[in-house]
Amino acid sequence: MGRTYFVEEAIGQYLSDLSTKLKPYVTGLLIGQCSPQRDYVIRAVRTPPKEEQKEESIPSKLASIDEEWITTHASQVSRMLPGGLVVLGVFIIATPELSKDSPNALRKLIFSVEKSLTKRRLWKPAEEEVSDRAALQICSATKKVVCRTYDVQDPRSSAKPADWKYQSALSASWLALDCTVNVNIHIPLLATSPNHDLEKNTKNGLNRWSKQIEDGVFLINGQIKDDDTELLEGHKKLRGSTQSSTQFSDVKVLTQLSQGSSHRSTATVQVCSGSINLKGAVKCRAYIHNNKPKVKEAIQALKRDIINTLSDRCEILFEDMIINEGPHKKNFEREYHVLPQRLFVPVAGSSVMLSDYKFGDEADAEIQERFVEMLDQSVQAEDIYIAEEINT
Repeated sequence: MGRTYFVEEAIGQYLSDLSTKLKPYVTGLLIGQCSPQRDYVIRAVRTPPKEEQKEESIPSKLASIDEEWITTHASQVSRMLPGGLVVLGVFIIATPELSKDSPNALRKLIFSVEKSLTKRRLWKPAEEEVSDRAALQICSATKKVVCRTYDVQDPRSSAKPADWKYQSALSASWLALDCTVNVNIHIPLLATSPNHDLEKNTKNGLNRWSKQIEDGVFLINGQIKDDDTELLEGHKKLRGSTQSSTQFSDVKVLTQLSQGSSHRSTATVQVCSGSINLKGAVKCRAYIHNNKPKVKEAIQALKRDIINTLSDRCEILFEDMIINEGPHKKNFEREYHVLPQRLFVPVAGSSVMLSDYKFGDEADAEIQERFVEMLDQSVQAEDIYIAEEINT
């Protein structure tokens, strides 16, 4: 049996609109959540056009698809997804003449997108993790939809058929887990490593910290719950409500201060030329489907959000420093940089909010522009919810 994708009804209209507007083909990403039984697609987002590309100049052959542009878009979009949401696959809407080339083009894109996303992750996939990704092909003339999956863990995997089923109010009452994590990470800079390699050193420090988060104890509404129990056990169900409404669970994270006495500690003395300190409180959030989710699914989604939100911000800060200061800045006095703050933006008809980051001097208009470009979503300034205080 192939996988089944339950798809937010509005996506059908979105894809249909794209197919009438853009010729000869359009590509994009599918965003949603995997679960052991079924997958959920809650957004489809077209690949943004390149600035220099006018619609008439779109190459007419699928062989000339700009793979790098699409994978860069996927990396940017994945930063805007809270815990529990991932890039689930890729779609192509093409004219009948191009449809015979679509499966090959989709296969290539799925593997390159996955490779680029995996490279940035600081967490390891779980053993039982779903590794199938969706390849959706739509004919712009007949509107025929063909969905297949590829196992991204197996480079030689062949296409398997999958079901594509539309459903209304799919994510209208998903569950949210919220937590604030106080971060205080000290990263020594070894005298032997070149000082300008701040980014690499930071990533190594975050790698060590992410293992602490992976091993942490998570209290949901003040309780430790068994991995395999249902998250909603003891919760009152919201009856007959299709209005988007979120049930929030408050989560506390406890990490080990030191190794237990059973671990033998071996101390290393290293000569350091400086250090990086990451300090502050970060807001983390994960969403989980409401079809009898297990505690372990929810906690895994939240762990990944905690790790991603910090590593993404550091990446954004380094990108910003390179743009504004150039890569060869050699002033190693004490410096303070404020990591960008997290914000959330609602999705129409859904209880899920998407995420982004802003620097203190960034205007709302820039954030609105980014949502239109990256997620093809217009956002009202009053809907932008800043989740954090500014802190260094």
